[in-house]
Amino acid sequence: MTATPLAPGSVIGILGGGQLGRMLATAGAALGFDVHVYEPEPDCPAARVAARAFSAPWDDAGAVQAFAERCDAITYEFENVPVETVAIAARVSDLRPGARSLELTQDRLIEKSFINEAGVATVSFARVDDLAGLDAAIERIGLPAVLKTRRFGYDGKGQAWIREPGDAAKAWQAIGETPAILEGAAAFRRELSVVAARALDGTVKAWPLSENVHGDGILKQTTAPAPGVDAATQDRALDIARRIGDGLGHVGVFAVELFDLGTDGLVVNEIAPRVHNTGHWTMDACGCGQFEQHMRAVAGWPLGDPAPHSACVMTNLIGEDANDWAALAADPAARLHLYGKRSVRAGRKMGHVNRLSSL
Repeated sequence: MTATPLAPGSVIGILGGGQLGRMLATAGAALGFDVHVYEPEPDCPAARVAARAFSAPWDDAGAVQAFAERCDAITYEFENVPVETVAIAARVSDLRPGARSLELTQDRLIEKSFINEAGVATVSFARVDDLAGLDAAIERIGLPAVLKTRRFGYDGKGQAWIREPGDAAKAWQAIGETPAILEGAAAFRRELSVVAARALDGTVKAWPLSENVHGDGILKQTTAPAPGVDAATQDRALDIARRIGDGLGHVGVFAVELFDLGTDGLVVNEIAPRVHNTGHWTMDACGCGQFEQHMRAVAGWPLGDPAPHSACVMTNLIGEDANDWAALAADPAARLHLYGKRSVRAGRKMGHVNRLSSL
């Protein structure tokens, strides 16, 4: 990995072409980079704003190599890019963040074990490989608990709550009878997240904690800075981010989802090794938002100032919510961001709205 900062005009590649890739591409272009996107879907949101788009399957080794050879550095927009694809790209160009961040966060059991090894608390958890193992995990963890697939779940997919012992078999079937993890329920007051960035030189900068409200497993709204957070809690969140970022050797933006237990402090729910939905508020409320910050880190540039100049409420536009675009565009208090997706369907993130106020 070269530590020389990339000059404007360099090519930064993005593996993945969804809305996060789209917003990364526009942020990279604003900094003077040519952004190339690799995505199996040819009409993806990011392809239509990138300098160049490559469309081929993830397992097309020749196409991945050809893409990587044109890039001075490569990043990824989501954690489900196949590890084999990333390995091919990393042999040709600098990969930021590295494969460790991807590999670790693709498996919830490995991820939570790493978090504990970094000296950070999580909810109790146990490995589940079969129905007998689920029964044993329930005996150990207690109920209620949530059963989650070890890999590929997001936005509430691949998980099922178990509230009574008799629910175990149904939950196991609901997640497809695949390797899983059972997590104990957290008696949290609210859900928080810390979004941070780590530079090539190890510098870590974080935005203020945000408070998040979910529905049906999907983020509905983020309020930032989170109300009622004292300096000690913010400092603890930054310490958690430093421990995780340093432990991964991460370069770029990452998010840590947290449960606020009140007097019992913070515990980690999950890590996202990328720009994150709970950081979308930073686009309009901070001097340097998460998408610009990530591209700065990938390029080896100094990190920008994450301090907010405004408070913000970010609301996701899910499914048909996006059909209100005309009214939202006419609202002077709304900062509207639409993702360019061709079709609307229930549960699909179509865009978001940031509404700013005084700190």
